[in-house]
Amino acid sequence: MSLNSPIFLKRSEENNSKFVETKQSQTTSIASEDPLQNLCLASQEVLQKAQQSGRSKCLKCGGSRMFYCYTCYVPVENVPIEQIPLVKLPLKIDIIKHPNETDGKSTAIHAKLLAPEFVNIYTYPCIPEYEEKDHEVALIFPGPQSISIKDISFHLQKRIQNNVRGKNDDPDKPPFKRKRTEEQQFCDLNDSKCKGTPLKKIIFIDSTWNQTNKIFTDERLQGLLQVELKTRKTCFWRHQKGKPDTFLSTIEAIYYFLVDYHTDILKEKYRGQYDNLLFFYSFMYQLIKNAKCSGDKETAKLTH
Repeated sequence: MSLNSPIFLKRSEENNSKFVETKQSQTTSIASEDPLQNLCLASQEVLQKAQQSGRSKCLKCGGSRMFYCYTCYVPVENVPIEQIPLVKLPLKIDIIKHPNETDGKSTAIHAKLLAPEFVNIYTYPCIPEYEEKDHEVALIFPGPQSISIKDISFHLQKRIQNNVRGKNDDPDKPPFKRKRTEEQQFCDLNDSKCKGTPLKKIIFIDSTWNQTNKIFTDERLQGLLQVELKTRKTCFWRHQKGKPDTFLSTIEAIYYFLVDYHTDILKEKYRGQYDNLLFFYSFMYQLIKNAKCSGDKETAKLTH
């Protein structure tokens, strides 16, 4: 039979189609088993060596820790700081931590370790004042008033315009002068200097989901633009019972927000610029996954 016969070509196309479907199915299966497999990460060899050697002391407080000190926000002695990646972020980040949140279980520390110049952690009730800057700050938290990331610029620009109108609403000015001032200010908001997003800082609440209400309802956070990550799913190993898988750990929320912000707001192709925010997280995820498979409870304990 000729290799160019219609029957052979049809079988060849069918086989190719089945092969593609099989590969796609395998890829989907692998991705679902390990959602962190395709990250562009720095070498984690330093963490592998540290995990094998066990706990080490913090050079600041002397405490015995695994990988990093969660009170001093620095790597421990057997994890040289020069081997830890530094991540440059497009925004400043404030993390408000619940006082009852266990420091050793918080993933917020990862952000401070990997992007120290961009991240600040506050323990409630210590919260910075945001009232005067509510036009350039957003709180990342789900709720009925939450908007999507792609709508941030629009809503912050509206706040700027409302603030400008409020400042220029002088009853002593003739109506035509007030109107002209507003129009001028509106034009200024739309000139080249104001294009893009006015967003400068994002806020995250670090606590169990059952503890978040106390911080979220604090008057100092009321009135801030609220943003929700609606399409991401957690792979956190301490999943909270009764909560949907869209409730992310703190470091996941930070990472996914920045990825979406990069593509939806900055309008740039994402090339893994923030992947190293998951440097510790992805290593612990794989470590715990392997420990569960092998029944190694001691290894799982080391990462907690």
